[in-house]
Amino acid sequence: MRTDIAARERLIVALDLDSGAQALQLVRELGSDVSFYKVGLQLFMGGGLVIVKRLIEQGKKVFLDLKIDDTPRTVQEAVRNVAVEGVEFFTLQGNRDTARAAIAGRASRPTPKLLQVTYLSSWDGADLAEHLHLDGGADKFSIDEQVVTRARRILDSGCDGVIASGTSVSRLRHEFPQLLIVTPGIRPSGCSSDDHKRSMTPYDAITAGADYLVVGRPIRSSNDPAATAHKVQEEIEQALRSKAA
Repeated sequence: MRTDIAARERLIVALDLDSGAQALQLVRELGSDVSFYKVGLQLFMGGGLVIVKRLIEQGKKVFLDLKIDDTPRTVQEAVRNVAVEGVEFFTLQGNRDTARAAIAGRASRPTPKLLQVTYLSSWDGADLAEHLHLDGGADKFSIDEQVVTRARRILDSGCDGVIASGTSVSRLRHEFPQLLIVTPGIRPSGCSSDDHKRSMTPYDAITAGADYLVVGRPIRSSNDPAATAHKVQEEIEQALRSKAA
């Protein structure tokens, strides 16, 4: 786990909204305490690179979560177009050729860091068994064990890190001490897990070894988004102090 990241910067707020106007309103409500935002498919389809540029103009960092997978040339050019100051993370799917194409598109820039999803936080063992077409295979293996195998392949492909759900983090950190781990599906204590089958609290995820936490609905649907974001940051700070003790 990286120790050079400030506690508040470890929170990434997911702007899973329909329009750039809605997203920028939430950014205004959260103010200066939140500096890192995720732009996923929902918002990108409505706001495109315009919303990414607006966030960067306001001094925010951007995690562009598009999970692209296409021909190597298309991937290379897509990454070249988003390899601008302020886009810190970018997600891929695909194979080794996809990763190599993305690295070529990034060229000599240190960012965006290229991340791949291990398995979605909305999946459990039964979902993975269905994906792999394994009849009755849900009880024969743990999805967290499969995450380690997939993470090794992701690193071997040249990617910088992984998107991994909370229950997988501890095992990944043990296997790959220097791995960059971004963890979605984070739910503050007392919040619903929604459709995340492998969710975790901010405190537990940081203690397990996550570097960054992605939080969306608990903040967006809160009556006081800034207070909820602050609560998450406090849990992160408590976990970091506990690990340092």
